Amino acid sequence: MRGGRISTEAPPALWTLDPGIAVLPPRRHDTLVSASIGATGELVALWAHNDDEAALRAVTTEPGWVVFPAPRTDRPVPARVTRQRDATVDVTHLTAVTVAHPHLQPLPQGRLLVVGARCRWRADGPDRNAVIYGSDGRVEAQATLGDGVEHVLATTSGEVWVGYFDEGVHGAYGWGDAAAPIGGPGLVRFSAELEPAWRYPPQVDNPWGAIDDCYALNVTDDAVWTCYHSDFPLVRIHADAVRDGWRPHIGGVKAIAVNDTRVALFGGYRDRRDHLVIAELTGAAMRVTGEYQLVLPDGGPLPGDTTVIGRGEVLHLITDDTWYRLTL
Repeated sequence: MRGGRISTEAPPALWTLDPGIAVLPPRRHDTLVSASIGATGELVALWAHNDDEAALRAVTTEPGWVVFPAPRTDRPVPARVTRQRDATVDVTHLTAVTVAHPHLQPLPQGRLLVVGARCRWRADGPDRNAVIYGSDGRVEAQATLGDGVEHVLATTSGEVWVGYFDEGVHGAYGWGDAAAPIGGPGLVRFSAELEPAWRYPPQVDNPWGAIDDCYALNVTDDAVWTCYHSDFPLVRIHADAVRDGWRPHIGGVKAIAVNDTRVALFGGYRDRRDHLVIAELTGAAMRVTGEYQLVLPDGGPLPGDTTVIGRGEVLHLITDDTWYRLTL
């Protein structure tokens, strides 16, 4: 595996990340709000001025003083989206973002998809929490992808895979009462027009069980891999069918990288949150070949808010200012 070096001085072995690439803001006083990885491996990031960041992270207080992420901003927010390959950056200006807690993905022809994590069902219709922007930053289309969005990853053709966390699966914000949650299957593929095109099969049609919470998702044009609560099977999806599965017996896996028969599983509960397990897949068997704790180039721990995304054979780790890559 390229992208770091191994020290076996302590169990588990420390894996020190190689120096990463600077995440470049479009303006001096911009703050990184959200980051992801596109279908061809580019870093895509949404930025806002320091004074606007709070609006994009808006919360709502429910009865009993329970605080939840809000579906929408309290006002339209100007934002910038960068697409970065190493030190080369393209910037798209968005004049009025209205979805809070945004996920984003680049689409073909220079377009952008921005999806709010939360979506409220209303009597007059649900929030439209997905917005497609043209290359000029203007809104081209809006749609509803449902509540509880955990992952949004697009293919090179513009199809969009969405993984949902538990509230999106079981219902919240009005979903589950008047309308079935869009995220009920836990994983849904949407067409380039943002229409549901495939849903993860229910437990009766799938030996690996239903998805209660889609913890990890890796999307390529050839296959999709997921690892999910409650039993955390590792499952491969190809041609809209569940093809293979393994049981790594590792809870809390947050990201996956795969190359042929090798797999890297990142994350876990409590003190395993920054662990990386490398395994070989042989038929129905999974054989662990190494377990490591990832640390920064200076030996320090990964920041708690590090975004970790697997795309094909590459594991991407994005902090507020640095982009690290590990390649199987």
